[in-house]
Amino acid sequence: MNNNIIAIIAISFIVVGSLWGIGNLISNNNNQLSDRGGILLLMKDNKFNVTNPDIAVKIDKPLKITIANQDFRKHDFIVDDMNINTGFISSGQEVTTVIASDKIGAHRYYCSIHPGIMEGKIIVNQ
Repeated sequence: MNNNIIAIIAISFIVVGSLWGIGNLISNNNNQLSDRGGILLLMKDNKFNVTNPDIAVKIDKPLKITIANQDFRKHDFIVDDMNINTGFISSGQEVTTVIASDKIGAHRYYCSIHPGIMEGKIIVNQ
């Protein structure tokens, strides 16, 4: 009887610890990322920032961008016109790069694994 109680308590600790660990993996930890300056793109649920936002950039003014993968699968961030390719970013990793252009126009950014789902525009203005 005592062995059964000990086994139930041990299993309960394992289950609660596992649930806590999984919760930490999937939770948004924006506090660590928000103080970096520039633009923050979060990769989650096969989207960038839930809406794949347009990113406004001023001509000849570099803009720092941090791309953080909070999804369970790898993604990348590519802007062909600006020769930006982060390579694959694994779950929990982040990459910082700079976007700059000397020409006005729109540039498509996307994830090569989900090109029709994860994509948006970088718009360079005066």
